[in-house]
Amino acid sequence: MKVIFLKDVKGKGKRGEVKEVPSGYANNFLIKNGFAKEASNSAMSQLKGQQKAKEKHDAEILEEAILLKGKIEDEKTMVLIQGKAGTDGRLFGSIPAKQISEALENQFGIKVDKRKMELKDAIRTLGVTKVPVKLHHDVTAIIRVHVKE
Repeated sequence: MKVIFLKDVKGKGKRGEVKEVPSGYANNFLIKNGFAKEASNSAMSQLKGQQKAKEKHDAEILEEAILLKGKIEDEKTMVLIQGKAGTDGRLFGSIPAKQISEALENQFGIKVDKRKMELKDAIRTLGVTKVPVKLHHDVTAIIRVHVKE
């Protein structure tokens, strides 16, 4: 019996997949518990419609990420942060991703989640530092952060 999985079932299939399973298993477990439904013509066309809508939504999210990358990597976009430093150019504290995110929003109105910044360690020196930001699994932007005294 062919079924369309409505939920992930460990070892059998993931949500949205169409698979052939034994009819007893399908009727007595999958369909009864709401994990799957029978793959009729109407159910298959409904599934195709949902997949097209999901692809369109994913394409819109990717497009937004590319536009945001363009804004972030623009030459005018350089986040300026001031901090106290010693004579050797090292900061007394550090500049974490949260502070960079807040400065980017205050200075340019661009909202980026601090968890998306791939900053290995907080910035502890003066000068320009390039911070990579993962906007989408295919799109990574570079924020230029200028730390001055």
